Amino acid sequence: MKILYGVQATGNGHITRARVMAPALVKEGVEVDFLFSGREADKLFNMEPFGDYQVRRGLTFSVSDGEIDRWRSLTQNNLIQLIRDIRGLDLKEYDLVISDFEPVTAWAAKLQKKPCIGIAHQYAFSYPIPGPGIGWMMMAIIRFFAPVQQGIGLHWHHFDGPVLPPLIESQPYPTTQQAGMILVYLPFENREQIRQWLMPFNDYEFHVYCDVSTAEDEGHILWRPLSREGFRRAQACCDGVIANCGFGLASEALQAGKKLLTKPLAGQPEQVSNAAVLERLGLAEVFHRLEAEQFYRWAGQASPEPIVYPDVAATLARWIRGGCEQSATELARELWNAV
Repeated sequence: MKILYGVQATGNGHITRARVMAPALVKEGVEVDFLFSGREADKLFNMEPFGDYQVRRGLTFSVSDGEIDRWRSLTQNNLIQLIRDIRGLDLKEYDLVISDFEPVTAWAAKLQKKPCIGIAHQYAFSYPIPGPGIGWMMMAIIRFFAPVQQGIGLHWHHFDGPVLPPLIESQPYPTTQQAGMILVYLPFENREQIRQWLMPFNDYEFHVYCDVSTAEDEGHILWRPLSREGFRRAQACCDGVIANCGFGLASEALQAGKKLLTKPLAGQPEQVSNAAVLERLGLAEVFHRLEAEQFYRWAGQASPEPIVYPDVAATLARWIRGGCEQSATELARELWNAV
C-alpha cells in the first residue's frame, strides 16, 4: 500500500501530527510520501523523519500584530499557481491520499477520483462544538479548502460525536517542573509586543521560541531559535506554557500536565473556538492582553494532572492499513474509553 500524505505547514501542529503518523504507518507496512504546503521550504525545520518530501506553495494566511490580515492573505496567495500545482500532481502510483487540511493533495485526489481521507483538528468542526460557532461561511471554507471523502476530526473532547482524541507525540524527556520557568511560543505576535508583555515579570524566566537565528539572553527573557528537540526539552521541565490557541501545542501541554495560558489569534475562528473550549473544559486560561493580575494568578496555580491520551496514531495506521472499514464512531468510542 502506498500513500501520499499532504500536510498543511502553516502551523507546526500539522507537521507534528505527520511526525507521529509517519512511523506508525511504516510499522503497518505502508509506504508513505509526504507533501507540505503553506510555508516556504527554507522555513521548515527538523524535517528528517519525512525523507525525500515535496513542497508546494499551497495557501496560507498573513498575520499582522497578532491578528489575521485578510487583505494581505488574499493578495499574497497565488491561486493560479495553486491550480497548476493541483493539476500537476500525478497520483497514479498511490492507493490513497491523506490530507491534514492540505489543499493541493486533497484537490488533486478529488479531480483524479483517488480515495482521500482527512485527518486534522479542522474536521472536528463538522460536528457541534460548544462555544462560538464557526459559522456557515467558515464551515463552507473549511470544506472547500481541503475536500476529502471522509474527515477524521480531533479534539479535546468527543462532544457526543465521532471525534477522536488528540494525535500527538509522547513526551521523549522526563517531565519535571522547574519553578518559575515559563515556555513561550507566540509565533503570531511581534517580538517587541512579547517583550513588553514579559518584561515586568522579572521574577520569572521566560524561554521564548521564535524566529531568531541564534540564542539571545535579555535578562529574564531567553530568546531561542526554533528547534523541535530544544522545544520539547523546555516543555518537559517548564512550570507553565504561554501560547496561541493552536490545537497541537495545547494538546502537548495538557498531556504533560503543564498549566496553559493561551491567546487566540484574532480573526481566526478555529483559535477563537479552541479558546472557548479550553475555558469551558477548565483546561486553560485565556488572555488577549497579558495583564499582571491575570499572569500572577495563573502562574501561582498548581500544575494540573496530566491527561494520558491513547496511541491514536497506531489505531489510525491499523485502520488505514485495513481499508478504513471501521466507522469513525467506533474509532472514537474505542479511543475515548482509553482516556
